[in-house]
Amino acid sequence: MKLARSSGILLHPTSLPGRFGIGDFGPAAYRFADFLAGSSQRAWQMLPLGPTGYGDSPYQCFSAFAGNPLLISLETLVEKGILSSKDLGGAPPFPDHEVDYGRVIEYKVTLLKRAYHNFKSQASGSEGDDLELFSRMNSWWLDDYSLFMAVKEAHAAAMWTRWDASIAMRQPEAVTRWSQELADKIEARKFWQYLFFTQWNALKRYCHDRGIQIMGDIPIFVAHDSADVWAHRGIFSLDDHGNPLVVAGVPPDYFSATGQLWGNPLYRWDVIARSGYKWWVDRFRAILSLVDIIRLDHFRGFEAYWEIPSTETTAIRGRWVKGPGAKLFKALQKALGELPIVAENLGVITPEVEQLRNQFGFPGMAVLQFAFGTDPQAPGFRPHNYPRNSVVYTGTHDNDTTMGWWASTGGGESTRSSEDIGREREFALKFLGTGGKDMNWVFIRWVLASVADLAMIPLQDVLGLGTEARMNLPSRPHGNWRWRFNSKMLTDKIRERLKELTVIYDRGN
Repeated sequence: MKLARSSGILLHPTSLPGRFGIGDFGPAAYRFADFLAGSSQRAWQMLPLGPTGYGDSPYQCFSAFAGNPLLISLETLVEKGILSSKDLGGAPPFPDHEVDYGRVIEYKVTLLKRAYHNFKSQASGSEGDDLELFSRMNSWWLDDYSLFMAVKEAHAAAMWTRWDASIAMRQPEAVTRWSQELADKIEARKFWQYLFFTQWNALKRYCHDRGIQIMGDIPIFVAHDSADVWAHRGIFSLDDHGNPLVVAGVPPDYFSATGQLWGNPLYRWDVIARSGYKWWVDRFRAILSLVDIIRLDHFRGFEAYWEIPSTETTAIRGRWVKGPGAKLFKALQKALGELPIVAENLGVITPEVEQLRNQFGFPGMAVLQFAFGTDPQAPGFRPHNYPRNSVVYTGTHDNDTTMGWWASTGGGESTRSSEDIGREREFALKFLGTGGKDMNWVFIRWVLASVADLAMIPLQDVLGLGTEARMNLPSRPHGNWRWRFNSKMLTDKIRERLKELTVIYDRGN
């Protein structure tokens, strides 16, 4: 895939401002698209948009195909007459700097249920037809997902392996019985998906009209507690009770001395291959209907992945196992044509991983924060070594913000000692030719000036925020994915400064 020389902003929609506790596809999303266009940006990168489960992580979703109902704009539902302005009058005083997921879920799901009942009683024939058409066209994933979520609610949100055994194992008579008993709750879930995709498609059109492409994200693995694993147990490495035999993660790295134990079940690639990789083809086809470019998370796992026995409590005792490699991507190309993939090739990268990426011409990634340490791969993150066919970042959602990184003194779970940080900082000052002032803008200038085709900047770095605005700390199981910005932060001064640098380095419209 050939990328045009351009730049963009990394911001997950949950981080948008608004009075309902979480960012969504409402007015603030459109204002942010206007900011992107006004600052001459041409890409908006987001994290996975699925319904989040464990730890509120967009990389641990209840479905690889569904959308997150929490992203549905309540204000848009008022505009459409599905809710009334009175319905929104009792919104509690949510914090504006972070997402309190527990309170948001309680508040928003109550209103989404009300919206469903209003729609049932008020919808015109054409609106009902639109919902029916959506449900029919997406039944191949929507039926399983909606039943899964309804049964999960009936079991007090317990994971599916703890449900009544007959429905946990999807015995046909149990599926029929639960589908009948929970018919109304299942239809509500389908309705929420209809709202999600309707609102998303409207926002995407708005972005396209302003020359902004959407970069989405496909996590390589799916959550164990998901409709995908429940409905397709045969393609995952599970025991007879549905529990994982082995799980995913990565060995010790920059982020954690004990590695990262993700806990996702691993695929039975031999079984998936016999179907012509159908599940993966379906997954790519679905995401390509939503976004223009795909960031393929943990690309190295398709060449070889870190397999950890499910009994382990850290990721240290694992082993590398060969993945599907080129066979998967050939099957995807055959079914879907050219793949607009950006390969997230960070971590322990081998020549075999790079050979696989180069075979299909996928741009790789580079992160400027990684350029100044002692890791053997650090030189590849320095701008003078960037290939043109790449996407470069000041930092990603897994990094501290640039200002937080610059102020860091080490400690915690990081593998960087205070001595490492001192040497890293000294080298960064020399390399970047700076005295250390406004390091966020120094970083932004360097990635925009580089030869890499696409430069992506987390909004936190544009705003110059510190560690308090970090989106994710990979070694921390809870308390991530919460950051939100205040609408007053996006000033005209910041927009013009970003636009000036973007135009200077030939990335603007």
